[in-house]
Amino acid sequence: MRITKIIIYQTNIPLKFPFKIALGTSITAENIFVKIETDQGIHGWGEGSPYTPVVGETQKSCIAVAHDIARFLLGKDPLNIKEIAAGLERIFPFNPTARSAFDIALYDILGKTANLPLYRLLGGQERDLFTDYTIGLGTPEDMAEKVEVAVYEGFSIIKIKLGTTIGDDTQRIHSVYNAIKDGVLLRIDANQGWDKVEAVKFLKAIENLPMQFCEQPVPARDLAGMRYIRTKVVIPIMADESLFNTRDAVTLFFNGICDYFNIKLAKTGGLTEAIKLVSMAETLDIPCMVGCMNETRLGLMAAAHLAMAFPIIRFIDLDSALMHSIDPIVGGIKYIKGQVLVPDDPGLGVDVDSEFLDDLERVKVE
Repeated sequence: MRITKIIIYQTNIPLKFPFKIALGTSITAENIFVKIETDQGIHGWGEGSPYTPVVGETQKSCIAVAHDIARFLLGKDPLNIKEIAAGLERIFPFNPTARSAFDIALYDILGKTANLPLYRLLGGQERDLFTDYTIGLGTPEDMAEKVEVAVYEGFSIIKIKLGTTIGDDTQRIHSVYNAIKDGVLLRIDANQGWDKVEAVKFLKAIENLPMQFCEQPVPARDLAGMRYIRTKVVIPIMADESLFNTRDAVTLFFNGICDYFNIKLAKTGGLTEAIKLVSMAETLDIPCMVGCMNETRLGLMAAAHLAMAFPIIRFIDLDSALMHSIDPIVGGIKYIKGQVLVPDDPGLGVDVDSEFLDDLERVKVE
């Protein structure tokens, strides 16, 4: 089997409402779709969702790099995924999101070739996945109102974006707590917004709340600060922006920096490195979360397959598509009261609506 054609789509999907975190505000999901075609009539879909403050990439940079990646891939065997991934990381080391779109598409082809859903091909089996619902930064009243709606719709896990001043964040978390019902769990994500002293003060003050963990309380490079926080509080600390690959995981683990890993395909460069990272987490007994940037159900589908295949992924954060004003994906995951249902179709189990694609700018390489 050989790769004969690649199409790169510029994909802009407006959000239902502005989504604000400590690193900035998003109003549109500015992603790329990649379709890889082969000489045996099998094609694969992938998606890259760059978030510039984290990965240093933009939609435009992803498209430019994707053009070069496509030329690199033409004529290659799409099932030779490990060698391709190694080559792409060597040539494009600072473009994980662009690489991720192609890597995901190759696994889609692999699953279709084997006529198996990807999670089965990875050795997984059916299991229940429950995602959180993320509440962006806003006034305490606005965030509480959004929480009430999410809980009413059946979500039992709520993720709260924080990372501003301790005073404002304290008002937000207590307003949110007053809006939840018994049995609803909370997660908080500061997106690097605090310093270590502020983080300890805040986390100690909320230890009595039903809190699962705190994500990335301090800047990604402040590993000493994150280790300091971990030694001072009982709420578990999760690494997100500090963790891209297995090299980062080794540093985090052996220096006692965090309790949990947050794995996102846009950071790892796709499924190949993510599989290595989760396998390492299994060995080290580090519970993981699979998270998202601003993917549609196409990109989320790849992450869901990863979660199905590895029980060490105990936390699911795959809700970005619920914030999109349109859904161009055919097939794929479904949501029922916070549960993520993964179909058993071969490969990723998704396609993209042809009418939606007709209106997109694209680059063809063949």
